[in-house]
Amino acid sequence: MACAQTGSGKTAAFLLPILSQIFSEGPGEALNAAKASGQQYPISLVLAPTRELALQIYDEARKFSYRSRVRPCVVYGGADIGGQIRDLERGCHLLVATPGRLVDMMERGKIGLDYYLILDADRMLDMGFEPQIRRIVEQDTMPPKGIRQTMMFSATFPKEIQILARDFLEEYIFLAVGRVGSTSENITQKVVWVEESDKRSFLLDLLSATGEDSLTLVFVETKKGADALEDFLYREGYACTSIHGDRSQRDREEALASSDPGSVAARGLDISNVKHVINFDLPSDIEEYVHRIGRTGRVGNLGLATSFFNDKNGNITKDLLDILVEAKQEVPSWLESLAYEHQHKSNTRGRKRSDRHHIFGNQSAPSAPPTTTNHSLHSLGFLVLPNGLPSKY
Repeated sequence: MACAQTGSGKTAAFLLPILSQIFSEGPGEALNAAKASGQQYPISLVLAPTRELALQIYDEARKFSYRSRVRPCVVYGGADIGGQIRDLERGCHLLVATPGRLVDMMERGKIGLDYYLILDADRMLDMGFEPQIRRIVEQDTMPPKGIRQTMMFSATFPKEIQILARDFLEEYIFLAVGRVGSTSENITQKVVWVEESDKRSFLLDLLSATGEDSLTLVFVETKKGADALEDFLYREGYACTSIHGDRSQRDREEALASSDPGSVAARGLDISNVKHVINFDLPSDIEEYVHRIGRTGRVGNLGLATSFFNDKNGNITKDLLDILVEAKQEVPSWLESLAYEHQHKSNTRGRKRSDRHHIFGNQSAPSAPPTTTNHSLHSLGFLVLPNGLPSKY
């Protein structure tokens, strides 16, 4: 189980050793089109939470295995399954897949797994993929933990990932580069107070100060909001595109291609020249914030992240303050005051709950219903803008 900051090279960290071992031991029978059962048995599997990330990992695998006998393949939802099956039938050493499409392929009898399982664990559980992951791991052909080799990579290590590691890994090594869940010091983080009604005007001020040699990535709360902001910026003369889960796979791929030969998304994806990430709407939890701003300042480059903050974002105040302090960033005095106020209110509520518990004996007050979050591309919209780092901001 390895945790490292966004943009630190986790993809290469699991692809290069796998390919090296395949190069050393030979390709085996993976290219013999199909075994007697008609199934392909890739030597290694890489699970990715989104279609865009699966394609990015696949492209990296193709690059690293260029002019060798190693044959990577990719399967993901939203694309023609017939074409993906035909590609698999040509042979597959290393398979990159999204969980849903992989389960579909397994149920069709096209794929069996008998060697490695690699989980790119960044927020995969938050996106609701745990049932599919367990289905994949518990299938008949998959060796049990302790026999198979399983690697999990993530930029964060929340409790849900810890539980998954406990269930899928045996006597595993936990490797952390830097502090788990921290942000890169290559990213300059700015938090500014902006009322909801002023956000568009403030965004235009930022974009008007940018150059033309890099990209700006804007995260918004909803898919509808992404489309509305795209229309607004287009009317203001900015070339831009939006990406979210309601767009077809073809539209999403064309949007990515129009912004860069690489790829981009909320987490894990890498694109060159993203110099500025703007949180038009802040996320509800700090881990999503870490993933978002990690789209810039990658591989040793410098980047800027600007977040619009107002009364709607009170729940993230303390965690955001901690992130800024740890990364040695400038902290607005108003944010420190808000964090203190929220902490004081939390302590007061805690004392009141304790008093109630004392008065009523062992009968605690009813707890709030559990909440779930889903930060997949199906609930998150964002924009890729061909503009650069503000020179005056």
